[in-house]
Amino acid sequence: MRVVDAPHQRLLRLLRDEGPVSRAELGDRLELTRPRLLAEIERLVCAGQIAEAGMAASRGGRRSTLVELHPRLRFAAVDLGASSIDIEVTNGRLEPVAAYQEVADIRTGPKAILHRVNELLAKARADGAYDRLDAVGIGVPGPVSFRDGVPVSPPIMPGWDRYPVREMLAREHGCPAVVDNDVNIMAVGERHGGVAHSVDEFLFVKIGTGIGCGIHLAGGVYRGVDGCAGDIGHIQVEAHGPVCSCGNTGCLEALFSGAALARDALAAARSGESPALAERLTSTGAGGKGRADKGTAGFRITARDVADGAAEGDVTCIRLIRDGGRRVGGVLATLVSFSNPSMIVIGGGLAQLGHILLAEIRSVVYRRSLPLATGNLPVVLSELGPRAGVTGAAVLASDAAFEQAS
Repeated sequence: MRVVDAPHQRLLRLLRDEGPVSRAELGDRLELTRPRLLAEIERLVCAGQIAEAGMAASRGGRRSTLVELHPRLRFAAVDLGASSIDIEVTNGRLEPVAAYQEVADIRTGPKAILHRVNELLAKARADGAYDRLDAVGIGVPGPVSFRDGVPVSPPIMPGWDRYPVREMLAREHGCPAVVDNDVNIMAVGERHGGVAHSVDEFLFVKIGTGIGCGIHLAGGVYRGVDGCAGDIGHIQVEAHGPVCSCGNTGCLEALFSGAALARDALAAARSGESPALAERLTSTGAGGKGRADKGTAGFRITARDVADGAAEGDVTCIRLIRDGGRRVGGVLATLVSFSNPSMIVIGGGLAQLGHILLAEIRSVVYRRSLPLATGNLPVVLSELGPRAGVTGAAVLASDAAFEQAS
């Protein structure tokens, strides 16, 4: 059963999403009596949550006063990836006032990563982005107990299991904090300001270092009993496939993800099966300016190289993308039959593979799902792209702050 928000939460979210609104319109929209509305407004003004913003246009009688979120409100939005930190500090309307991005290895552990997050937020404060934070939202690339605010047995995050992320951030910044899985915050972000803005039932599929699915039902994210709903990367698609990071074999993530694609593309480059990838590997190894990177395991090929090779007509690059799209599409076809969403949004780093990937996913979903479920089912790329995560984290942070507003 969906929890009904308190009047002050509905008021604050309305101002967050739509900007200044007149008192008269607030009363109509929230269906509150004038005395109740005035009491709520007075309470939120005293709490420093909202402020008056001049006079509204006349509706034929006495002009009403506009109300807006207080200009001083600030939320911190953090999106942790397997190899990156993205942070935005936003105002009450969730417009960024400061942003930081840098490479980071999630495997260095929670103390190092969260220490760096706090350093970047301290830099934002020193640069004048905020005086104090009203809430912090953070997404991490692994399963999360949303109720407890901790990661739980995340396959690619050694040392993070049950680490008190929410508690640490709340204590450090003296404000509410909320922790969620990275694909869930991307789904929330896309619902708030992306292609799914007016859609209540949709699936957001992140294809990156791992694969996950944010399930948005009845206007909110469905997380399951323990917070691990949507972990589709560990659905088995080939019984005798490669070993996955979770310890099982043949998982979708082990067959098509950032790491899996790089593995298969490197093999194609070294064998000469793909002339385009072989050329990139050779030119980079000779000191050229190709996209392959040199790491501890030698030169590697990136998803960008595969996308570029496919654009040049390289048959192997096209096949690698289509094979991945076919596998993802097969899993999504099952989900469509099960949940009957009204939209599927594809995001994450491998979304850069573009319309070859999208077309293959669409083809399999439409072919393998019932016509009733796919007759009006758009399968589209994320509109927010790499900002979906920080946008969703900011939404969750603002919700946490509004819930505690008094």
